[in-house]
Amino acid sequence: MKKIILTLALLTGVFASQAQSLEPNKFFDNMSVTLKGGAIMPFQGYAFWPSARGIFGLEIKKQLTPVFGLGVEGEATINTTSWTKEPNYWGPKSPNIIDHTMAGMFGTVNLSNLFGGYKGKPRVFELEGVFGAGWLHAFHRATESANVYGNDYDSWYTKAGANLNFNFGENRAWTFSLKPAVVWDMNGDIMQAFRNNLPARTIDGPHADLSKMNANHAAVELEAGITYHFKGSNGERYITFCPYKYSQDDIDALNGQINGLRNQLNGLQGDLDAANARNAQLQRDLDAARKAKPAEVDKTKYIDRESAMMNVLVHFKVNKTNITADQQPNVERVAMYLKNNPTATVDIKGYASVEGPADNNVRLANGRAEAVKNMLINKYKIDANRITAKGCGTTDMFQELSWNRVSICELIVKK
Repeated sequence: MKKIILTLALLTGVFASQAQSLEPNKFFDNMSVTLKGGAIMPFQGYAFWPSARGIFGLEIKKQLTPVFGLGVEGEATINTTSWTKEPNYWGPKSPNIIDHTMAGMFGTVNLSNLFGGYKGKPRVFELEGVFGAGWLHAFHRATESANVYGNDYDSWYTKAGANLNFNFGENRAWTFSLKPAVVWDMNGDIMQAFRNNLPARTIDGPHADLSKMNANHAAVELEAGITYHFKGSNGERYITFCPYKYSQDDIDALNGQINGLRNQLNGLQGDLDAANARNAQLQRDLDAARKAKPAEVDKTKYIDRESAMMNVLVHFKVNKTNITADQQPNVERVAMYLKNNPTATVDIKGYASVEGPADNNVRLANGRAEAVKNMLINKYKIDANRITAKGCGTTDMFQELSWNRVSICELIVKK
């Protein structure tokens, strides 16, 4: 008992230590399917290979950790030889192609990872221990076997064996396995009851002790299998380590960040409360203003619209008098105003910056004023009598030197 307890404690420790450093294992992660086949023969009483029958099966398995796996299996044996020697019970050869079927669960222990540690990827060669149990059914429909052994027979089996796994492929997608195992029919003594016309479960006598591992009721399996491993949520076909393992210093730093965010949240909550209070005060002021009597308008503060002027600026590039596309909207504003106000006129004054020769600046100033005038007349069909244009030479009215390359359009509304 002490050895069993120590062994379980060791396995628990291995499981816990690995679980702390492995990626989380989702339900459908690390699943695999295995096709297997080979030979089965009695454990004793027969020559090994001459008495072999065929066996084939299917496994579906989930790897819980790098050490432990759990799966389900189904197998069937092909009746090609007779096993009639006492005390063997599986029966003579019969016309039935399938004479036994088995379906059950099994668990695996990866001994390579248990004792050698898991390296983050399956080794090329690994050794597993296999233990299983399940339902066993025998088909005795042929006359000879039915007379000797009775009709179809239900029992249960246990299994112990090993998997010699050869993992291959860059991503370890495939595994080739050699799978030796011993299978026990746990209720094998019931066959003696059939042969002696006794009740299946006699309280007294040699047939009472059913459900036991007995070499006379055992068979040896020698199978080979090919396994395909499905890709998991981690993008791999096997269990991987967490990308980063946090130290205590990392944990302390994260706790510090959390506390800092909490303090920041408290400060933001204070700001929010202040903003809500300010909003409430503004709402009260708005309600009071809505209830107050409108104030008298002092008309002396407003300019008479009919005598107002509006200046529109049209800028030019260095040493140029043509109006660029980005400045045309400004000319269009002048044209639209003149069309909407038939009594309005425009006085256009062209300027140049103080750079360059004086005579060239006079030419530029005149050309810029004329360019605006010509566009108003030719493109927007404004009457020339409503337009005056003249060059005013150089100016430094703007601090930005390039701004002085300009035509200023003064829109004047006359009564």
